[in-house]
Amino acid sequence: MRVLVTGGAGFIGSALVRHLIENTEHEALNFDKLTYAGTLTSLSSVASSPRYRFKQGDICDERAVVAAIKDFQPDVITHLAAESHVDRSIDGPGAFIQTNVVGTYTMLTAALDYWRTLKDERAEQFRFHHISTDEVFGSLGETGYFTETTPYDPRSPYSASKAGSDHLVSAWGHTFGLPVLITNCSNNYGPYHFPEKLIPLIIVKALAGEPLPVYGNGTNIRDWLYVEDHVRALQCVFEQGVPGQTYNVGGNSERRNIDVVKTICAILDRLQPRVDGRSYCDQIAFVTDRPGHDQRYAIDAAKIDNELGWKPVESFETGIEKTVSWYLGNRDWWMEILERTQAATRLGLGG
Repeated sequence: MRVLVTGGAGFIGSALVRHLIENTEHEALNFDKLTYAGTLTSLSSVASSPRYRFKQGDICDERAVVAAIKDFQPDVITHLAAESHVDRSIDGPGAFIQTNVVGTYTMLTAALDYWRTLKDERAEQFRFHHISTDEVFGSLGETGYFTETTPYDPRSPYSASKAGSDHLVSAWGHTFGLPVLITNCSNNYGPYHFPEKLIPLIIVKALAGEPLPVYGNGTNIRDWLYVEDHVRALQCVFEQGVPGQTYNVGGNSERRNIDVVKTICAILDRLQPRVDGRSYCDQIAFVTDRPGHDQRYAIDAAKIDNELGWKPVESFETGIEKTVSWYLGNRDWWMEILERTQAATRLGLGG
C-alpha cells in the first residue's frame, strides 16, 4: 500500500516510516513542515529507499496537502502531524489550535475530496487514520482505566486541541462516510525522542551533570508505551481496523514519574557511571508543578488485543534499557538538536 504519513519527521511519525520501509512492503510519503521538532536525521536509515519519499509541507496549507495527496495517490493517510508538548501549549495555545484543529480539518477536507474520486475497491480499502492521545480523557483516580468509551475531559490546551481533532475525524466519518480510524495512545518513549519530553530530557540532563527536574512531588502516573510497539499497533489498525472504530493503544506499564527518573539514573549508574562515583539520583531536583497537571493516565488496551491481535512486546524494563543505551550511543543526534533549539529549557509555568 501507499501510506501518506503526516508528521513523518517527528518522533512517532519517523518511527512509523522506518518501520514501514524496514519491515513491510508498503511505500511511504513523509509530509512534514519541519518545525523545531521535525528531524530528518531520524530517517537516515531509510532515506535512500525507493519506497520512501519526503515532501515538506504544512497540514494547514490546503493547496500543499491537496497536491501531495494527488501526486502520491495514497491508500492510507496516517495523520500524526501535531503540536504535542503540554508545556508549550500552556505558554502558547494558539499554535495548538491552528495545527491540531485547523490542520486536521484541512487534512479531512482534502482526504474526503480525494476519496470521492477513487473507484470501487480502492475507495473501499482507503483509510484515514488519525493518531491521538490518552490525554483527551482527562485524569484518573487511583483505580480504573481509559477505554474506548471513556468520556472526553481534556485539561490542557494540548489535550483540548487533540480532543477537538478527534471529534472532527469522527464527524467526517459519520456525516460524509469517510472511512476513518482513531487511535488513542499512552506516553511513547524510545530512540529519536525529541529531548523536551521527560525520558530523553532526564537522560541528556543527567549526562550533562545538570539538575533532573521532577514536577511537583513526582507522583503523577503515566502508562509508558515503547514507540516501536506503538507503530506496530498503527499498522495493525490501518490494515485490519474497522472504519469508524477507535482503538486504545497502551504499554501496560504504569509508573510514577519519580520512579521513571530513578530507573533512568540506575541504568546510567551502570552503563555510564559518574566520574565522582555518586549516583545520578543525586541530581534529582523537584520543581514547581505544571498547572493543571493530570494525576494519572492508564489505558485498557484489551480491544486492540482481542480484535486485531496486537499487544506490546517490550516491558518498561526492556524498553527503557534500550532507550538509555540508544541515547548513549547516539550523542551526535541529540547534541545537534540541543545546540539548534531550546529543547531542554523549562516551559509551561503558566505565568
